[in-house]
Amino acid sequence: MVKKRQRRLFKVDYLLTPDRRIENGGVLCENEQILAVGGQSAFSPEEELEIIQLDNAYLVPGFIDTHIHGAGGFDSSDVSSSPMPIDAMSNILAQRGVTSFQPTVVAAERDVMLKNIALLAKECRRQDLPGADAIGINVEGPFINKEKRGAQQESAILPIDLGFARELIAAGDGMIKVMTFAPELEHAAELVELLLDKGVKPSMGHSIANEEQTLRVIDAGACHCTHLFNGMLPLHQREMGLASIALTDSRVSVELIIDGRHIHPRMVDLACRCKAADQLIGVSDCTMAAGMPDGEYWIGPSRIQVIDGYSQSSDGTLAGTTTMLESGWHSLMSCGHLSDIQAAPAVTVNPAKAYDLNDRGVLLPNRRADLAVFEHKTNRPLLTVCRGQIVYQAEDL
Repeated sequence: MVKKRQRRLFKVDYLLTPDRRIENGGVLCENEQILAVGGQSAFSPEEELEIIQLDNAYLVPGFIDTHIHGAGGFDSSDVSSSPMPIDAMSNILAQRGVTSFQPTVVAAERDVMLKNIALLAKECRRQDLPGADAIGINVEGPFINKEKRGAQQESAILPIDLGFARELIAAGDGMIKVMTFAPELEHAAELVELLLDKGVKPSMGHSIANEEQTLRVIDAGACHCTHLFNGMLPLHQREMGLASIALTDSRVSVELIIDGRHIHPRMVDLACRCKAADQLIGVSDCTMAAGMPDGEYWIGPSRIQVIDGYSQSSDGTLAGTTTMLESGWHSLMSCGHLSDIQAAPAVTVNPAKAYDLNDRGVLLPNRRADLAVFEHKTNRPLLTVCRGQIVYQAEDL
């Protein structure tokens, strides 16, 4: 059966492609793909063309959140017991301009973790999510350092077990895209080799690794750092560790939690000055409480409390966040002293490149029609398009 052609032209005050800004821009889409991008004057009216004019608005590629534990009442680490399904997470992310996300799990007891990853893999394969697409699983643990476990339960943290790593990957059925580990643990280099062989990105984090330990796993192929500065030793003028190596080694891309709370503004600025522009990836690290009222929530087996949008565990440790990317990328601009053109790649094309999502993240012909439109000055989300379909539209639009 031939699919009926659907053409839409989105016209806004300006576009961020994100390598350049186009004033009075237009994006022409056909079904799930972008056909053309340019100034509005380049497009002529034609039959069967739906023109969507959005005044006082700008358009960017749909955001990609590659480290997010939940939202809208869904907890990625406990699929079977979440009060809300992954559909709720998909919906609320679309309401904030996110079109792709990697649900992220924390360490849990062995059988619980295997069962949850298998369930989550099935959810990620669904083609009928109502908003943003789940593009794969981010596994944060269990092979991390107990001293830097954050809100994760100590009993679930394990020494590196290559057999268990294989079981986790098998449970994910090809959907596990990245796994966080501590470089100082015994067999860390072997784990890196295993992950690379299975197509999983090895990411360093939740660690007290020194210079030698960090460089050993980078030499083995580790190329990513989980939420830089958080869950690792602070910078020191004489002792090099994971944070300083990740900042200065061109082989390593880094995540930054861009909620304005996890990292001091000057540390965000430092990262933006040290890392190449295409190696910065903004993540939310949101929990199931994102988009929900204050109260008690969970990250897998760990209880957290959210007060005034601020998440913490029972001992006062920061426990994820409730700030999603549509706010976070503006925090990245202000803290990192970046223009919108400089900051947009951190939440669009950079995560796309990091995870080989070559069909999205930029406004170019033949890429997926994943678009996010925001109100100028207020930055309020107005419209989100995923796979060419409008999945969110502001009520007053």
